[in-house]
Amino acid sequence: MNKTLIGPQLRQLRRSFNHTQAEMARQLGVSAAYINLLENNQRSLSVKMLMGLTETYGVDWRNLVQDTEMTHLADLRAAVRDPAFASDRPDLQELRGALDHAPRLVGLFLQLYQNHAKLRENMRTVTAAAGTAELMVKSPETAIYEFFRGHSNHFAALEEEADAARRAVGGTQDEIYSNLKRHLSRAFGIDVEVVGLDALPDALRVFDEAKGRVLLSEALDPVNRNFQLAHVLALVQCGDQLDQLTASANIPQGLGDARCRVELANYFAAAFLMPYDSFLKAAQTTAYDIDRIATSFGVSFEQACQRLTTLQRKGAQGVPFFFLRIDRSGNVTKRFNATAFTLAEQGGACPVWNIHSAFYAPGRIVSQFVELPDAGQFFTISRTTDRPVFSRYTQDRRLVVTLGCERAHASEIGYATPLNIEDNSNVAQIGINCHLCPRQACSERAHEPLHVNLPVDANRRGSTRYES
Repeated sequence: MNKTLIGPQLRQLRRSFNHTQAEMARQLGVSAAYINLLENNQRSLSVKMLMGLTETYGVDWRNLVQDTEMTHLADLRAAVRDPAFASDRPDLQELRGALDHAPRLVGLFLQLYQNHAKLRENMRTVTAAAGTAELMVKSPETAIYEFFRGHSNHFAALEEEADAARRAVGGTQDEIYSNLKRHLSRAFGIDVEVVGLDALPDALRVFDEAKGRVLLSEALDPVNRNFQLAHVLALVQCGDQLDQLTASANIPQGLGDARCRVELANYFAAAFLMPYDSFLKAAQTTAYDIDRIATSFGVSFEQACQRLTTLQRKGAQGVPFFFLRIDRSGNVTKRFNATAFTLAEQGGACPVWNIHSAFYAPGRIVSQFVELPDAGQFFTISRTTDRPVFSRYTQDRRLVVTLGCERAHASEIGYATPLNIEDNSNVAQIGINCHLCPRQACSERAHEPLHVNLPVDANRRGSTRYES
């Protein structure tokens, strides 16, 4: 025991109590110089000093004197031999110096390396099962999402086309449907007819370009009839523009091009029904009251939400929002993003996020401040949206739509008023999903993370079966 060196352990103990060397020396009745010599392993620990440490700081002497230096040194040497550190590896003296002077940093590095090794092993398992080629192929849906995100979900050319079309169609808000029908007939020779469910049992809208005819299902309400006609107008008025934008997206072959063209036509339809300048003004003057905005423009709550994500014109920008739509199982059925936040790109599955509890309050907006593990904080609002109901078999077809923005913009949004924007205690700690979330002691955890080893102790029961 007389030759035991505990420099790193002593330094860590002192720092955990926020004590200086002088304060520790005073507590133990020794000189500050002696504490300094102990921490630098220039003096060995005596039995008297060991007893003083255990009595004064309440530590278990076995934890204090256990020899972890050789174990950590071996772990460090193995880690830095990994091919990831192929060049300019530290030598043994540097590794010993790191252990002596930065033991906590060494511990964090070794934990990070262990997580990296675990993730690498999981990736090997996945690629062995699915094949590397299949794993690396980007889905058309992902490519389309990245294309829209790369444009900040704003297409100036389609905005201009929509404004020109709106001027050509003319009329007031309550005349949109009749004026759209007349414009399609006169300008493009296209007739519009609303038909029964028997005629369109599996579709809401069919555009037969060869016959110059649009069939709309009677299941569509007036708001969605307007949107579908505006979509058809996009196809016939600016088809070349849609083709050029789709070609620039570099979507994988298959159905991707058609899907991208549909989304771009939907963008035109929203811009036609909700002209940029007047829509931005309405959003700002109402503090982003979505129901008021939707009523003013004769659109649905979901359509207004999605349009809010497109207000990124240079010099006339709105709050940068992301948009998600989920079903009851938590599947994301639509997402748009005018931001750089991973919450919009990958999120939607965390049960701590009240996007899911909105199903229990149909038609009501629920708001929440949330924080990701990287400390990024957001303000989100969620509400149910109904699908067309046209028989007893199609009742209760609800989805939930969510808008979110960085917390810094919450003061511009009326829905945040009832919350204390300055209070950090009302922030829900969420993750992307359980597989990627490193949070510990989360009572909602359903899976072990792929890239982090959670602590397990057979003598302790934690919040979930995955850690203790």
